[in-house]
Amino acid sequence: MKLVFLGTSAAQPTAERGMTCICLVLDREILMFDAGEGAQVAYQKARLGWNKRMKIFVTHLHGDHCIGILGMLQTMSLQNRTEPVDIFGPPGIDEFLAANLKVLNFGLSFPIRVTRIREGTVHEDAAYTVSACGAEHSIPAFSYLFVEKDRPGRFYPEKARQLGVEEGKLWHELQQGREVQAGGRTVRPQEVTGEKRRGRRIGISGDTRPSPRLEAFFTGCDYMTFDSTYSDSLRDKARENYHSTSVEAAELARRAGVSNLILTHFSARYDDAGELVAEAGAVHRSVIAARDMLEIEIK
Repeated sequence: MKLVFLGTSAAQPTAERGMTCICLVLDREILMFDAGEGAQVAYQKARLGWNKRMKIFVTHLHGDHCIGILGMLQTMSLQNRTEPVDIFGPPGIDEFLAANLKVLNFGLSFPIRVTRIREGTVHEDAAYTVSACGAEHSIPAFSYLFVEKDRPGRFYPEKARQLGVEEGKLWHELQQGREVQAGGRTVRPQEVTGEKRRGRRIGISGDTRPSPRLEAFFTGCDYMTFDSTYSDSLRDKARENYHSTSVEAAELARRAGVSNLILTHFSARYDDAGELVAEAGAVHRSVIAARDMLEIEIK
């Protein structure tokens, strides 16, 4: 599992930063959070693959967070994609996609499935859930929380062999937490595995002011990316534009017990995010600034 930052600028691109786009790369799937203009160019540079299972989660319908979906879809089609793409977003996401696909008049080589979200769980499968919480921005907006379900403990092959469990399908069943029959007895997963591993939690703020609701929503995150458009000297401007400062992001992360804070969505006025990291680092012990093409392994 890793986070890949494809774009880290706010509102307009710079020579060093593209528009907002974050990918959570799982074993066999990619979860994309927002896709600003030019997202397909950055995606190509990251070599993430055009026919993998993909879900796109849109925080809000400002252009720097959603216009890039159109380029992504067209490039995927030109790459002869066949896998469906699931797109989740606030009310209006379906009309936005339908109108633009009609006007642009390009056919897709794969189906898309669009879901208008509301607060709560927006997607769940056997491995994880993605939930949404209302954010405080100038238009309806959401923040997202990825929660991996608890994983079985480490598998010990030598213990399985001692209990007469043959390698292959039965090992797989035990690794998935299911009992098997072997050697005339029932073998339980806990006999051949270590303690369960807690699922990882990753928060994606989108554009927002800090709020008590988001603080509760992101509690206990292992990693959280948060709107850090301005340095704290521009806190009034942040309030006016419904964004956050680096210090506000760090204060929320500290109160929420977030292990690692990643600042992103920087105003074009900052050629170097060092100032923002220094401010936030005085509040929270683990802070880094995202940059385009940054990859972070989620341990």
